[in-house]
Amino acid sequence: MLCSGTTPERSGDKEAEMKKEITTRTDYTNELIKIIHTTKNDTSLLKRLSDYHERDIAEAITRLTENERKHLYRILGVQRVAEVFSYLDDVEIYLEELPVERAAKVVSYMDADDALDVLDYLPDEKKQEIVKLLDEDAQKDVRKLLSYDEDEIGSCMTNNFVCIPDTLTIRAAMSALVKQAGEHDNISTIYVMDQDEKFSGAIDLKDLIIARENDNLRDIISSSYPYVLEHEKIDVCIEKIADYEEDSLPVLTEDGRIAGILTATDIVELVDDAMGDDYAKLAGLTSEDDLKESTLTSMKKRLPWLIILLFLGMAVSSVVGIFESVVAVLPIVICFQSLVLDMAGNVGTQSLAVTIRVLMDESLTARKKLALLWKEVKIGFLNGASLGIMALVFLGIYIHLFKGYAWMPAFLISGCVGVSLIVAMVISSMIGTVIPMFFHKIHIDPAVASGPLITTVNDLVAVVTYYGLAMVFLVNIFRIAG
Repeated sequence: MLCSGTTPERSGDKEAEMKKEITTRTDYTNELIKIIHTTKNDTSLLKRLSDYHERDIAEAITRLTENERKHLYRILGVQRVAEVFSYLDDVEIYLEELPVERAAKVVSYMDADDALDVLDYLPDEKKQEIVKLLDEDAQKDVRKLLSYDEDEIGSCMTNNFVCIPDTLTIRAAMSALVKQAGEHDNISTIYVMDQDEKFSGAIDLKDLIIARENDNLRDIISSSYPYVLEHEKIDVCIEKIADYEEDSLPVLTEDGRIAGILTATDIVELVDDAMGDDYAKLAGLTSEDDLKESTLTSMKKRLPWLIILLFLGMAVSSVVGIFESVVAVLPIVICFQSLVLDMAGNVGTQSLAVTIRVLMDESLTARKKLALLWKEVKIGFLNGASLGIMALVFLGIYIHLFKGYAWMPAFLISGCVGVSLIVAMVISSMIGTVIPMFFHKIHIDPAVASGPLITTVNDLVAVVTYYGLAMVFLVNIFRIAG
């Protein structure tokens, strides 16, 4: 319903103007570059830059010259530079533009996890030099993170959080929050510790703001707030972390004290890395390749499965050799071998992906697993039947028109391809479901073990199915030769 006095044409014009205005207003990077180039007074420039987000300043920095950047670093100050640098991808490049003492101050102002990420990309000599110049607290935080293995949750946490005792009044809690907010900007969730300085729950900032002065602080504490342990393996608890969908999660020591927290940014990065590792696992790798990783290390990751697959491939080739007589009598069957193999492999991979996703649910019962197996087999059959009918029609016409076969032999050959597709896709769906279930049952990561194995097994199934049917029906029964 339109407001009184507003026509549809004018409403549309106004909407278009608003969209145009928003588009223009959101091009902050070009605005910043223009401001930096045209503002000669440093005080005025600093004041104008204060209106912009650090993310936009970081983007603008990448498009400035080195001299312009150095001038900007001096104007912004080390604390603001630290905030800006946290948004840069190749921050080590820009950090090396600063004198070592100033670079150390910038790193000191960063969250410990961000500081560690920056230091990881620096040359060892400069890294050690900067670490020595860090202030005492920053050194302590960085060395603490370095004490964890890369696959432990503790290596990803930050010390940027607000924590208060559970004995405070509402007023005292607000005062403590205000005091700590000057040093920590992750204040949406306030963590609470008991008299023994152990984690006892969390308070949502909104609940604290709306609480009345005479309310009891313990009444607004969520005592069952989720947490992770510092030495937990990332791949073990990543699903739990993602499922809770909290802005942050506390990381606890073995005795229940708060060692740090995972921020929303940390959680997103962990989930993203886990997805990358899952893709790597489906290729038979133990983890995702890293740009910092040596060629030899990457090779070692890939070689074991490739050796296994080499011998499995030799087995498939040996099976193909059994059907040399079929190829000798009817060479045209070779033309459609890859079609059957590819479709069987595709179906198996689809079933594998679905099964691995379902197996994330540890409460999955045997009945549900059987239901999943039956569902995948049905899907494989129906998809196979659809593709088989298409193959029967189109390949039959193709063989007749372009290969010179009579209609009957042409459709018998295409029918063999169609039936092979159905059988191979049904079996591949079953294999793609059963194999990851089996590995999961014997406590082997199905993502690592299943991907390459299923591909090769499905090739074997497709070869035996296709050439077996060709031998029985086309050569032995119908006596087709070509």
